Amino acid sequence: MLLGPFTQLLTLRNMPLRGALSDEQLEVIPYAGVMCDEEGYITAVGAYNDLQAHALQKGIKIQTLVEPLVLLPGLVDCHTHTCFAGTRAQDFAMRMAGKSYLDIARAGGGIMNTVRATRKISPETLKELTRTRLLRHAQEGITTCEVKSGYGLTAESELKMLQVIADLQQEGLGIDLVSTCLAAHIRPPEFTEQLFYLDYVLTEILTEVKYKKLSNRVDIFVEQTAFDTDNARYFLQKVQAMGFDITVHADQFSPIASKLAVDMKAKSADHLEHSTEVEIAYLAHAETVAVALPGASLGVGDKFMPARKLLDAGAILAIATDYNPGSAPMGNLLLQASILAMYEKLSSAEVFAGITYRAAHALGLQDRGVIEVGKRADFAAFRTDDYRNILYQAANNKVYATWSKGVMRQKA
Repeated sequence: MLLGPFTQLLTLRNMPLRGALSDEQLEVIPYAGVMCDEEGYITAVGAYNDLQAHALQKGIKIQTLVEPLVLLPGLVDCHTHTCFAGTRAQDFAMRMAGKSYLDIARAGGGIMNTVRATRKISPETLKELTRTRLLRHAQEGITTCEVKSGYGLTAESELKMLQVIADLQQEGLGIDLVSTCLAAHIRPPEFTEQLFYLDYVLTEILTEVKYKKLSNRVDIFVEQTAFDTDNARYFLQKVQAMGFDITVHADQFSPIASKLAVDMKAKSADHLEHSTEVEIAYLAHAETVAVALPGASLGVGDKFMPARKLLDAGAILAIATDYNPGSAPMGNLLLQASILAMYEKLSSAEVFAGITYRAAHALGLQDRGVIEVGKRADFAAFRTDDYRNILYQAANNKVYATWSKGVMRQKA
């Protein structure tokens, strides 16, 4: 099938994986089209008139678009906590009134509020809530979304969450899901020692996750109110020996975990709001992706990750929403990315790379995030005639449609 014509098509092909980018490096094809096969992979990209002539000659189906549209690779949100129950509006009100995120957590609020609500809810209701949130993500141009567990903290509840994510993946919502087991989110009160709980995760949760093939990724939150670096290192070594990929919640409130993430060759180190020059140097040439989560900075009233310094040092930078009920209830990847770009002085090219192919790399996915022959036909089309309007107007620039593996899934 041939899709087009698009007023502009941003391919993001032939762009480096790491380091700073200028807008001059963006390939912008005017009056363009893209062709994909029955398996949902791209077979041709270029001038629409040329592709149309070929399609007519070969009898290829044409999906004609008649309004001004800019086409991007489908957006990739590589860090979310979309599967949960309950609300933390009280926490948000307390933070607005001056309480810190850590203060609330130490007082028994925070993550444990969501854990209690998620443990109680039925799988069917949890699936319904999660489905609604994912469809909203899809309507914002996201075609690949990572979703974590971590609000169960028991074998029964963690497996319930991961099964919900797996079931939703099979529903064909138009958004490809990547699950991550975050049972090592915090130590639940049923356990008195970090190490006892981490051993429980290893033996009672991850063995079942592996057996049931519910995820191939494991995350851990390393922070003052979560897990210390020594116990995290022990845990991650065991996890890697089991064959899982790893990622780390790092340096959100204190710079204690990004070096661990690099040493362990984690796929990504996420947050990094409190990374210093020392941590930036560790990440600069590592294969570990630095994932900015501006929604968390906005949600807790903290500084942004030093994205400009990381890019200039040569790091791989991705941007994600961290969508969750506590620290980042905003969602909306484009709005968050545009705010981060203004405060950290990122180019459009750096932002688009950070929410497409660099975010895909953080998930270990090499088959998407770029519009070029051989990649997945995952696209997001925006109602505008100039790609710069997408970040300029942020949440107000509506998505016309998304395509997942060449099939139109979400149409506004």
